[in-house]
Amino acid sequence: MSGYGDPAFFGDHYAHEYDERHPLDPGPAVEFLAGLVPEGGRVLELAIGTGRVAVPLARRGVAVEGIEGSAAMVERMRAKPGGEAIPTVVGDMADVEVTGPFQLAYLVYNTLFNLPSQERQIDCFRNVAKVLAPGGLFVIECFVQDLTEFDRHQLVATRALTEASVDMEFQTHDPVEQTVTYQRVTFDVRGTKLRPLRLRYCWPSELDLMARLAGMRLRERYDDWDRGPFTAASRQHVSVYERV
Repeated sequence: MSGYGDPAFFGDHYAHEYDERHPLDPGPAVEFLAGLVPEGGRVLELAIGTGRVAVPLARRGVAVEGIEGSAAMVERMRAKPGGEAIPTVVGDMADVEVTGPFQLAYLVYNTLFNLPSQERQIDCFRNVAKVLAPGGLFVIECFVQDLTEFDRHQLVATRALTEASVDMEFQTHDPVEQTVTYQRVTFDVRGTKLRPLRLRYCWPSELDLMARLAGMRLRERYDDWDRGPFTAASRQHVSVYERV
């Protein structure tokens, strides 16, 4: 089994149940992204996963390609109607080579934070900038870390409780490295199941600087895919960067 920092780590632990445990409606993201693609434009999804967004986007006639760290995730996508037709490279999204130019690249659902360090996150921005056409866009969706959740840099929470099982989540926070290490645990009659994860979060201003280092600039930032205003109270954001 792969370890933290391995591009396949998340898929190794979550691919078999990802769609069931994360039943998110892709509609708003698909609508937002489709509106940014010029006629005949090519689109690249980083961390394409099980194709939650890419498959319905491709159904709209958009030419989508993908990068994914986990072969297990790609296998799940290719089992879906239309998923097998999406060209996808298995590798690290921070440095794997794909052939551009693309008019749009995107990275959704906090997945940039799966990269283990600031250095690798900057590498990802640079890798995207290399394959974007001039004026091309890079869209990312990320949470804004709420530090008030932690008590002495720890959090323990019960996420679901029934007569037959309990789902719990344990987190430890490292404020120096800006990392949160998770252990999501299910206890039931069959035993104990562990779902580990480590995320290296970024503040929006830090992401803006990463983009500038890669030759991109912030064009727009919203609270959500419906273009709600981003404010000091926002707990997530959708940011649109433009290659200059």
